[in-house]
Amino acid sequence: MNSREASDRILVVDDDDAYRTRLVRALRDRGLEVEGAASVAEAIEKLESFRPARAILDLRLGDGSGIELMKALLAIDPALECLVLTGYGSIATAVEAVRHGAIDYLTKPVDADEILLAFGARASSGAAPATPSVQVPSLHRVEWEHIQRVLADCGGNISEAARQLGMHRRTLQRKLATQPPGK
Repeated sequence: MNSREASDRILVVDDDDAYRTRLVRALRDRGLEVEGAASVAEAIEKLESFRPARAILDLRLGDGSGIELMKALLAIDPALECLVLTGYGSIATAVEAVRHGAIDYLTKPVDADEILLAFGARASSGAAPATPSVQVPSLHRVEWEHIQRVLADCGGNISEAARQLGMHRRTLQRKLATQPPGK
């Protein structure tokens, strides 16, 4: 296998079946050899059989953390380039991901072209970026994402989410009625 073929092998690890399937298909449409995995165990198994050069890892997986998975994958293959994706971005997790070996950290929604650009930026420079290339979100955006996360953790129960957030239910409903703020 030549180096071009090796760099075209990508492992996508995301427990959201619809997102993973779409991303795998989009990357295959761009001529890459791609495999998907829905869990930490499946990702480790695929790494050994598929031998990708790159991995796209969701930060929050059903059976573990994308950062812990990245550490395990890099222990098996230190040359693996890992990119971390998350729906709940923060500077702290971005720094932690890069500190543990990620070449970049992107906040969902992200498309195949943005992912390839992140991998390509490292390949063209020949070195890992000194700092993560995340944009600092506004305080309004961080609040909105936190509310969405708490609401999801409460199974969509607005009254319970309001209790956990320490706000009145109507205040929470007003915040939920707004569009998500820009990054």
